[in-house]
Amino acid sequence: MPTTHWSLVQEAGQKSSPAARQALETLCHIYWLPVYAYIRRRGINAVEAQDLTQSFFAELLDKDYLLQATPKRGRFRSFLLTACQHFLSKEWAKARAQKRGGGRAPLLLDFAAAEHHLALEPAAGTTPEQEYERQWAVALLRQVLAQLEQECARTGKGELFAALKPFLLGEHGGATYAIAAQDLALTVAAVKMAASRLRRRYRELLRAAIAQTVSTPDEVEDEIRQLFAALAH
Repeated sequence: MPTTHWSLVQEAGQKSSPAARQALETLCHIYWLPVYAYIRRRGINAVEAQDLTQSFFAELLDKDYLLQATPKRGRFRSFLLTACQHFLSKEWAKARAQKRGGGRAPLLLDFAAAEHHLALEPAAGTTPEQEYERQWAVALLRQVLAQLEQECARTGKGELFAALKPFLLGEHGGATYAIAAQDLALTVAAVKMAASRLRRRYRELLRAAIAQTVSTPDEVEDEIRQLFAALAH
């Protein structure tokens, strides 16, 4: 059975599993930035928000919160936000009074890069919940893009991906397919076809990634709409 977001969640919820720590770290590296952005938008300073983010993910494992997260309970995106809200409101005093993370080694998270990223994002007029949703969308799209890049590298198409990546992201500026074709020693028609195939594969990977976070296939289209709506805020 392929590893999915939900299987990682369930693995992280098994305290006795020797792979629980690794599963939690995998989850954290996928989803920590939306959680951190949400806490920061709640008005918490950077230092305390970093501390609380570490505590939150440790608390998930220590208190078996992740055992409650199953596909039948809905979307993991919503579960994680609700769990974070509960953590902040119900266990605030405990989080401030005790050592962060219950004595666990801190997760390796690039908070400096996160602060730089958030500083570039428009904050005015957005709620903490909207910021969480937007950063979730950004994290998911980055994960899918990285997956596509790895896939291309494995099949000997790393150079092609690097040349066409700006076209996938809509960040090609003044670049054209003609310039890319010259750099790749291909025809313009071949480059356009390759870009079309990359876009199609990107959409396939995105749908697959989203399917891993919802409870039924029927929710995929709605989740895609919500994802891009969040990016529009």
